[in-house]
Amino acid sequence: MQRKLLQLVMGTSFLVLAPQVILAADGPAVDTGTTAWMLTSTALVLLMVPGLAIFYGGLVRTKNVLGTMMHSFVAMALIGVLWVICGYSLTFGKNILGGFIGWNSDYFFLNGIDDVIKNGVPEYVLAMFQGKFAIITPALISGALAERVYFRGYCLFIVLWFLCVYCPLAHWIWAPDGWLAHAGAAGVIDLAGGLVIHVSAGVSALVAALFLGPRQGYPRTTMQPNNLVLTMLGAGLLWVGWFGFNAGSTVASGLATARALTMTQVAAASGALTWMIIEAVVFRKATSLGFASGILAGLVAITPAAGVVKPYGAMTLGAMSSLVCYLALNAKNRLGYDDALDCFGIHGVGSGMGVLLLSFFIRDSWMAGAATAAGKSGWTVFDQLLVQLKGMGVTILLAAVATLLICVIVEKTVRFRLDPEKERAGLDASLHGEHGYDLVTSYAA
Repeated sequence: MQRKLLQLVMGTSFLVLAPQVILAADGPAVDTGTTAWMLTSTALVLLMVPGLAIFYGGLVRTKNVLGTMMHSFVAMALIGVLWVICGYSLTFGKNILGGFIGWNSDYFFLNGIDDVIKNGVPEYVLAMFQGKFAIITPALISGALAERVYFRGYCLFIVLWFLCVYCPLAHWIWAPDGWLAHAGAAGVIDLAGGLVIHVSAGVSALVAALFLGPRQGYPRTTMQPNNLVLTMLGAGLLWVGWFGFNAGSTVASGLATARALTMTQVAAASGALTWMIIEAVVFRKATSLGFASGILAGLVAITPAAGVVKPYGAMTLGAMSSLVCYLALNAKNRLGYDDALDCFGIHGVGSGMGVLLLSFFIRDSWMAGAATAAGKSGWTVFDQLLVQLKGMGVTILLAAVATLLICVIVEKTVRFRLDPEKERAGLDASLHGEHGYDLVTSYAA
């Protein structure tokens, strides 16, 4: 009797825990296991946006903490709406304008996907997952503009940037008929946005920072972070969210997913450890800000590569990214441009390095498949490197030219650079009528 009861319980547990395929009455099957993971990944990537807000919010001065955090949060509203209206169509629709952009009327307001299942996953889930990438990308750029832009100008900037830079670039690399997706044997390798997200945002951040000029007093006046506790918390949330970022981009729940998740963890740990070692050698101490920077350096480097490298490759990329980003931040101080929160120095430089150097760490099985696809006796590391360089070149060109034009348009219409007196007062009081910390009341109490 006890044995039968045990068998019944174990059988029931297996039915509950095992992935299921639900057959739709009038359509393809839904893979509940993959769908569940994609729903989780969507939430994890969205979690990265408040994580970014907390990370950036801790790095600025007290008078700008709320205004800086608003730059990340407002992207959730503006880009979240635009993505549904036209962004999904512009990104994943069929080629128009010679392949510069996509369009599919079924994707307009997501009207035509109500009953659509793709690869076992409802298309609504895929659309929302990709929409979170679209939200966080322009928010990254805000790190370079911190403490010196009008809120209205920033809002117009990210709307135009999303339409003119993000959507075309994502279409070229991620759409089924995107031209960079078919470059070489298997296209540009960019699993989760090394080019689409980090390099494009980093280059645009540099252009915008140069256009706006430095903050008042920079670099003569020391501008200390207001709360490194927030920055550390934000870095932790970004690390957690990045598992959805990379592993979710496999759009599966299997071996490829496990590989991407593992490489993400390895690269982040390697990047943080390397930055800590660098500071120990140079300063004889490890800083929390350096540790957080190392986490991000490792994560941005592995973002394009998580699907094709093995753990030693991920560890190497994470370590090399920390070293290169550390040197880039030192160069910024010498050159004097004000990329306030180091968007270019971390995201642009670190991920750009990952996009190129991943070519030297690709697993043999992927290279064999690429050779077969190319119809050649062999597909070499340098063949793929040329494809990666092509993707890098067009990404930099589009992001740099379009961003400069957008900055001019914003400045000439609604104003971009904040007036000096408002900048001195801070974003929180002058633009939002609020204060992040009620220090006077707190001290009085």
